[in-house]
Amino acid sequence: MKIKRFFAKDMKTALLQVKEELGVDAVIMSNKKVAGGVEIVAAVDGDTAPAPAKRYNSQPRHAYSQVSPSVAPTKSRELIDDRVSLQSSADNGRSMTQRFANMLKQYSNGTADEQDHRAENEDSLSALLKRQSENRAPQRNNSERQRPDSALSKLLQEDTNSRRKPRLDPTRYDRNTPDEPTVAVSELESMREEMTSIRRLLEHQVSGLMWQEVERREPLRAMLIKRLERMGVSLEMADQLACYIPEETPPPKAWKALLGLVSDQIPVIKHDILKRGGVVALLGPTGVGKTTTVAKLAARAAMEYGSDNVALVTTDTYRIGAHEQLSIYGRIMGCPVRVAKDSNELADVIYQLRNRRLILVDTAGMGQRDVRLSEQLDTLMQESGETIHSYLVLPATAQRKVLQETIEHFRR
Repeated sequence: MKIKRFFAKDMKTALLQVKEELGVDAVIMSNKKVAGGVEIVAAVDGDTAPAPAKRYNSQPRHAYSQVSPSVAPTKSRELIDDRVSLQSSADNGRSMTQRFANMLKQYSNGTADEQDHRAENEDSLSALLKRQSENRAPQRNNSERQRPDSALSKLLQEDTNSRRKPRLDPTRYDRNTPDEPTVAVSELESMREEMTSIRRLLEHQVSGLMWQEVERREPLRAMLIKRLERMGVSLEMADQLACYIPEETPPPKAWKALLGLVSDQIPVIKHDILKRGGVVALLGPTGVGKTTTVAKLAARAAMEYGSDNVALVTTDTYRIGAHEQLSIYGRIMGCPVRVAKDSNELADVIYQLRNRRLILVDTAGMGQRDVRLSEQLDTLMQESGETIHSYLVLPATAQRKVLQETIEHFRR
């Protein structure tokens, strides 16, 4: 066996080197990455390994098989390729001479054997023809008897197959039938969209004409509606509120009266947080004033029920200095302040302060799309056994759309 180590920049080049040096019969023993490329260790049998330079094919040797009577004598031999390796000029000459002598000897022996086989095959061929002529007559009679049955069975089979085949759809090749019904559907959709856009355009133009008529006949009403729309009030609500203001009212008085109507439309809860007591949590986005509102409620409760009946709890551990701010408020009012980092600590703190009349929980500021703390409070209600009343704190100066979006995201 011949073993050799190859180095190349990549695996493809290394395999080409192995093929050129050792031939296609080479076996890869190992391969690994080294500095600058790859290393392959390949081996090949010494008897079959070709030379590094060039490979030649010697004359094929014979492989004999029994000759069939229908095969020509020239096709009775099969030639098998024999690879010859040329190691050097002197050794190659001697090896080739020896191989040619052996092949010539085999060829002469094969010719004699072929003649013997040919004679035997001729005898066997005559015997085979004789047996076939003897059996030909009874086979002809059997085939004639079986022919009507086979023809009848063939007709029955064809009739059965024809019945099993699916019939052609008469509308399949109808030229009037559209090949792609999706084209008509897409055209209908485009027409529907075009009609919708035309309708919206007409409505906009008609509304513009109607608004011009309102400005001409009722200028005070048009002015009040525009101011309410700039504040974020919907057009329907603004039109409904402006209808209650008489047209002959001076503009300053009309605006004050309109603001009074707006304030009357805002619903206010009847129950008081301080009178009801319990655990109260304030939720809301960042910067709306939750901590300040907690301090105001705690101050009012301390003045009415005493500081011993009020406790403050903060879960705002994200903002820097958040619990220090609430601690200062607690020291001023004389109320205890606790910090809870997670739901378990919050449940423990609420259990420790269960004898207090009012427990105010200041939560961390959340974005409009972050409801993790709300889910945490839902879990706390089930684990602690205490009922937590949560209130959403919103800025009164925000637009209506912003407030509505915040309410929708914080709604349980």
